[in-house]
Amino acid sequence: MDLDAARGRISKVDRQVVELLNERARLSLNVGAAKRQSLKEQGVSGKPEVYVPGQEKQVFERVRGFNQGPLSGESISAIYREIMSASISLQSEVSVGYLGPPGTFSHQAAMKRFGESLAYVPYTRIEDVIAAAAKEEVTYGLVPIENSTFGVVVQTLDAFVCQPLVKIRAEVHLPVTQSLLSRYQLSAIRKVYSHPQAFGQSHAWLDAHLPNVTRVEVSSTAKAAELAASETYAAAICSEVCASLYQLDVVASNVTTSSDNTTRFFVLGQSSDKQSGDDKTLLMFTVDHREPGALCSALNVFAKFKINQTAINSRPSRQRPWHYMFFVEIIGHELDDNVSSALDEIKKYCLDLVVLGSYPRQFY
Repeated sequence: MDLDAARGRISKVDRQVVELLNERARLSLNVGAAKRQSLKEQGVSGKPEVYVPGQEKQVFERVRGFNQGPLSGESISAIYREIMSASISLQSEVSVGYLGPPGTFSHQAAMKRFGESLAYVPYTRIEDVIAAAAKEEVTYGLVPIENSTFGVVVQTLDAFVCQPLVKIRAEVHLPVTQSLLSRYQLSAIRKVYSHPQAFGQSHAWLDAHLPNVTRVEVSSTAKAAELAASETYAAAICSEVCASLYQLDVVASNVTTSSDNTTRFFVLGQSSDKQSGDDKTLLMFTVDHREPGALCSALNVFAKFKINQTAINSRPSRQRPWHYMFFVEIIGHELDDNVSSALDEIKKYCLDLVVLGSYPRQFY
């Protein structure tokens, strides 16, 4: 096939693709109407959920199964991410709150999960994102929960203690590469801004290359870039995405200590999704510390019902000194028979027990 013939064939295929995309969009509008009608028949007020992680997971698995190349599975997922983003925006006005300003890894994770077609609202603090989601100031919120190198994000756990009404709907994994950005050469830098997590992920490089430079913790990596752009002899540890956003140069790429540095985020809303068959659940509870073995007794319940625990963390409960709230992530959905039975039994050992949400495991 010669060049003109190939281009002519592409033009015809483009027309077919656009027609099919609009057909899919019309079907998506029908889905939205059916959801609203179903709620009306049930006498339920409020808007239907437009972001359904379990259903989305099935779509991505299905279209990747259809793919026979030459496009990669990742490329197919990226294309469908935007198709589904556009479909969600047709069904309802959707806003997503995240830890800002624009250019943070939270912003990138939100875009990875929801695509370009939705409205994004930056907040200064993690607790503000969670509060906004709880109060329905935004449709969904997205917050970091842990990093594979530096561990749990304590600000998120502390915010859950203060605002336990929000529910986790999904998780998002984002590979993270930190870089040093500045308007100055390395030898001229006297101050480095970044988020505590980013400093933890890049401490070895900083110790080796900028050992005597002042390190200043700020609310986000993008805020660090903003400050570095406005001050003399300052730099930021952040994503290279911030270079164009804040007119900074990349002084050093990939200053992350670990080559496999990934941050996990939670998508928050008013409710959790239904069972997908491959779920996790996050619990928050306290025990009576005066009762010997109370925590051990509570955790043994999971073993009794053959439930695997993937993470356990503790934070001050803020109820009284030296009293702690425990966060335990388990495999399974709160509606699964074994999980439901375990939750009933574990209440015997808990002063407070909150299911923060059940959510499908990361799927792409």
